[in-house]
Amino acid sequence: MSAGNMLYGGDEIGALVFDPGHHSLRVGYAQEDTPKAEIPSVVGVAPSAPDTNMDIETKTDNSITQNNADTRKYYVDTTYVNVPRTQMEIQTYMKDGMIDNWDLFEKVIDYTYAKVIQSEPEYHPVLFSEASWNVRNNREKLTELMFEKYNVPAFYLVKNAVLAAFSSGRATALVVDSGATHTSAVPVHEGYVLSQAVVKSPLGGDYLSMQCRQHLEKQGIDLSPAYKVASKDLVKERDAARFTLRKLPENLTQSWQNYMLKSLLQDFQMNILQVLENPYDERVAAQIPSVHYEFPNGYHQEFGSERFKLAESLFDHAMLGAGQLASTSVGMCDADVRLSLFGSVVVTGGNTLLQGFPERLNRDLQLRAPSNTRLKMISANGSVERRFGAWIGGSILASIGTFQQMWISSQEYEESGKGQVERKCP
Repeated sequence: MSAGNMLYGGDEIGALVFDPGHHSLRVGYAQEDTPKAEIPSVVGVAPSAPDTNMDIETKTDNSITQNNADTRKYYVDTTYVNVPRTQMEIQTYMKDGMIDNWDLFEKVIDYTYAKVIQSEPEYHPVLFSEASWNVRNNREKLTELMFEKYNVPAFYLVKNAVLAAFSSGRATALVVDSGATHTSAVPVHEGYVLSQAVVKSPLGGDYLSMQCRQHLEKQGIDLSPAYKVASKDLVKERDAARFTLRKLPENLTQSWQNYMLKSLLQDFQMNILQVLENPYDERVAAQIPSVHYEFPNGYHQEFGSERFKLAESLFDHAMLGAGQLASTSVGMCDADVRLSLFGSVVVTGGNTLLQGFPERLNRDLQLRAPSNTRLKMISANGSVERRFGAWIGGSILASIGTFQQMWISSQEYEESGKGQVERKCP
């Protein structure tokens, strides 16, 4: 083993795995089963108040603030973002599955090292996941950031679909990933993404949230998030809700209120929505028992067939639903790999936790696959494995002995620069 590999190979020093997405950033140590933290992919940005009442994460930020003459405060992670604050705007650093706002992204990485890892970056090699359609400029920028600002000893970048396949023990698979902002079908062959056959659509968790909001508002249901409710009275009538409003700071921004409302809608959709195994049929849906849900203000109701109708939009043919997406992707691959892709369909992403999602995808694909095809769906039973598929794949990969020679070392970076990422990370 070379001197370079001895520095970060094996068990001596834990490599870190970062898996950024639109909903959250998952981060933790390689070899572990689950991420150490899941941090929302948003940052609260507020004007700096004249008081001395500073929060933990802004103290770490303060040196940056003064150097750049930046008078704003930044709030990272659920504990801080969910607190109502005057004029705090919610901003995301992600766009189309890629890092877009690098300043905000750095704030989150600073917070991660200071509060989650609680260790200096130069002690840990870093493996990052990336979208299968990530662009060269972004890849090089991330490489440069990790070596130049954080002085990591080694770095590697892997497509998240490859990692999701890897977490299921597959080097070849069709990875169907349904997350917050989109659903994608990515064919992976022998550990490489077949980029010409990547297909994605804007049907994801956020689209479902929008559908749920429209439906609930149409019914006249008061969607007051928990932060507005000081106390609620339990009343016998099904459709009654009596609650006391909490006294809140003035000038709460629309972006923050929308973010909190979205959290309510996400809870509703994960607890109530369900996917039928066959296309939506009101008579079939009406025979399935309804599900009870209580809103933060105390209002509660039974939800019946509408919970299937809302979820049906994920499989809408007019909008390129999940089954259509997957079969289109396979059809764009060479004929000799299609059978192996159909025989290994990996389902991942938080949105796929909707009850019935894998079964419906299986049914839609069976109708579209050639008659002699052996179709196999691989969907982890546990919600952790399904939500964190790419992170878990990265955790496994970064801890394998044979992988240690794959890292871009800081020495290689100094010699050849950020262009190394295109050569070493396919």
